[in-house]
Amino acid sequence: MLRRLASCVREFKRPTLYTLALIVLEAVIDVLIPFIIADLVNRIGAGAAMGEVLSIGGILAAMAIVSLLCGGAAGITCARASAGFARNLRHDIFRRIDTFAFENIDKFSSASLVTRMTTDVSNVQMSFMMIIRTAIRSPMMFVFSIVMAYIMAGALSATFVVIVPVLVFGLLMVARKAMPAFRSVFRKYDRMNESIEENVRAMRVVKGFSREEYEKQKFGAASENIRKDFTRAERIVALNTPLMQLCLYFNMGFVLLVGSRMAITSHGSLVNVGQISAMLTYGMQILMSLMMLSMIYVMITMSAESAKRICEVLDETSALHNPEHPVYEVRDGSIDFSDVRFKYAASAKRYALDDIDLHIPSGATVGILGGTGSSKSTLVQLIPRLYDVTEGSVKVGGVDVRDYDLDTLRGAVAMVLQKNELFSGTIKENLRWGDPNATDEEIVAACKLAQADEFVQAFPKGYDTWIEQGGTNVSGGQKQRLCIARALLKKPKVLILDDSTSAVDTRTDALIREGFRSFIPETTKIIIAQRVASVQDADMILVMENGKIADMGNHEELMQKSEIYREIYEQQTRGGGEDEQTA
Repeated sequence: MLRRLASCVREFKRPTLYTLALIVLEAVIDVLIPFIIADLVNRIGAGAAMGEVLSIGGILAAMAIVSLLCGGAAGITCARASAGFARNLRHDIFRRIDTFAFENIDKFSSASLVTRMTTDVSNVQMSFMMIIRTAIRSPMMFVFSIVMAYIMAGALSATFVVIVPVLVFGLLMVARKAMPAFRSVFRKYDRMNESIEENVRAMRVVKGFSREEYEKQKFGAASENIRKDFTRAERIVALNTPLMQLCLYFNMGFVLLVGSRMAITSHGSLVNVGQISAMLTYGMQILMSLMMLSMIYVMITMSAESAKRICEVLDETSALHNPEHPVYEVRDGSIDFSDVRFKYAASAKRYALDDIDLHIPSGATVGILGGTGSSKSTLVQLIPRLYDVTEGSVKVGGVDVRDYDLDTLRGAVAMVLQKNELFSGTIKENLRWGDPNATDEEIVAACKLAQADEFVQAFPKGYDTWIEQGGTNVSGGQKQRLCIARALLKKPKVLILDDSTSAVDTRTDALIREGFRSFIPETTKIIIAQRVASVQDADMILVMENGKIADMGNHEELMQKSEIYREIYEQQTRGGGEDEQTA
């Protein structure tokens, strides 16, 4: 795990090493200053001349300035190194997530992934900063101070034999008690972020059902759980301060009482005033070093859970891989399902798709009908290889989809979902997701084909109209038509519409399908719909039930042989109901 995270330092190794060197120099100077001060005190007591005092004072001032400059420079290089490390870490996590198949995404909730890229990365960044700065300085100060205290005061330094073990034991106990509370917080962060995400995404539903108070209570409960855990942990960690003060005052009292007695009784031969002052300073440095080490221990232990969660993402391998020798050209839009069976997880008892045999010639229009849960969407998701089949094979253009380069395959297959997404940016920028090099004329032509040009031109800024995140400032039907236009700009071999005209009226739906027949006759069109009218004129209609193809044929054939299709048709057309089937 440490090697995995250390690899994210990369181009920031130099400021990291600079920080370490500066911290070492700062620690050495800070340890030497009390030694020189003690010598100065002794010289003054012995009647040193003012010139000698000023000379030593100048040395001390120079050392203090160098120490200050080292600390300041270390702060700058440390900030650069830690911020760069965090940037690389987020970059690596995002790139890894971007390679995930749906199977991998299903393993992590989106809220959990957001928490890992924000809170967890921030925790690891803080630990990295403390490691290259405080975690180097504190042990050095601790060791150097003990050595110098023994050199300066000999027997008087025995006080550390008592207070150091007490302080170390106490700090370890505090950290040990606080860690379980810190660890439990991260899972609760995930749940809180899920609550926020659901609330924001479903704001219209929340307001439509007047459930604001319920959502507030749900979020409040999640937030309160985090507060309780953090309060419990911080309450335990807060014991560090009184423990530190106890040891500090004990050390001061011991040095002053015992040191003064030794200085008086020995007339300065065993311990003098300078040594006592140095002992007080070194005692403070030793105890502060231990205090900082305890805080580092708490932070590192807490961030270890964050590091583990980050590495779970970084070590996750995509369920889909390019073959060793991929195919880089899709010949045509023909599609073949051969003995296909599929389930979402190896441990699943039931197949989502079972016994699927299907041949779709290139350029054909295929409609798919079926009830909720009949696996219509699952069937078409196998075509661009969003999932791999469990058994059998799916071929596009006569080649197994597992033999294609993934980008090549998905570039030849365009999918428009019922709940497709628009992104923050202009309409033109959103449409160019389909083809970054599309000309304005091609964009307008695609929108006309998708019946979107008319309403886009009605906006004051036309194609330069700004789309809010998620497309919240356009209607559902407008969003679907823009997504269809975006897919058309890919000039795909296969176009899949997964109930993507559910929010448009039947007349617009018919115009879109008429445009498909006229302008993209060589593209294979697969249309999943709830309305028979949307697929009635298709070359082939599939009727799905319980993950199987119950019937297939054109409209006339299915009216003759398929009871399911006939029932759907009669329900929708009885009493002119078909004309009323608008979203």
